[in-house]
Amino acid sequence: MKCTTVRKGMECAFMTAKGCGYNGGVCYEIVEQCKGCSRTLEIASGWYCAACPEPATKWKNGNCNLATHVSSSMAENTQKINPLKASKRSRK
Repeated sequence: MKCTTVRKGMECAFMTAKGCGYNGGVCYEIVEQCKGCSRTLEIASGWYCAACPEPATKWKNGNCNLATHVSSSMAENTQKINPLKASKRSRK
């Protein structure tokens, strides 16, 4: 349904016939970590996230999974090599 509270006229998954069903009934503004993301929207009342109604919860346990400006580099699994076996392999 279309939002009637903060982001008027935009599609919102939390809007119902009774109003906004999200916690508190409104969307919250972006946090400092969201600056630079392509999902941020500037509305007359401030900057909001297009994908999440409360961006602070997405950043609570690390990086936001919806952030477009943060690269998620997977740590390479470096296998520990036994020096004794490595020296035996090099002699062959």
